Amino acid sequence: MGIKNPQLLFLGILRFVVVIFLAIILSGAIFYFHSQLLNFIWKMPEAGFLMYLWKIVSWILTILLASLSTIIAYFIAQFLFCVFIMDYMSRKVENIITGKEIYPDNTSWATLFFYLIKQEIPRALIPMILTFIIMFLGFLTPFGSVIAVLSSIAATTFLAWDNTDLVPARRMYSFKKRFNYLKNNKMFHIGFGLLFLIPFFNILFLSFAPVGATLYYIENIDLKKNK
Repeated sequence: MGIKNPQLLFLGILRFVVVIFLAIILSGAIFYFHSQLLNFIWKMPEAGFLMYLWKIVSWILTILLASLSTIIAYFIAQFLFCVFIMDYMSRKVENIITGKEIYPDNTSWATLFFYLIKQEIPRALIPMILTFIIMFLGFLTPFGSVIAVLSSIAATTFLAWDNTDLVPARRMYSFKKRFNYLKNNKMFHIGFGLLFLIPFFNILFLSFAPVGATLYYIENIDLKKNK
């Protein structure tokens, strides 16, 4: 549906381009100050074995900073642009499937606008912070590798929920009710989010995720209620 419908295809590509554009800018800034950052941590030895070790640390720092810049770019794009792109894609899918959009009664456009911005904090930011905390704790225990895998699954689950939650969030359901929906459909969110573990392609999958997530919610929640 995302590829066949011109509007959805354009919105998905637009979201992808926004994230990539911000990631390039942040990565460029990080690489520009790379030497200063590394010298702040550890000044380059003049010669010997330590110089080769310094170069290895330099490459590791580069990879970590590049990954961090992509994550930061995603969050910036999410809050400044993608929340509205995702919501519009979700609205489009809802219109295609049901022929209408369901809104809470007597709610102004401005109220809904600020609500969508506000609810993005507990829906996306807090779960990701908790995931990073779990990953950090994994380095401090003998079961670090297991915890790292579990934290990755947790992150992708919350990213999947960030998309399946578009419809109930637009209808201004309570956070408790929306979170219960996640708990009652854990396996779907884990499976849906596994694609987000694939490096580089995950940004592309995330760009079109609102389409499949909205389809799932409408077909498995709304249509079942009406039967």
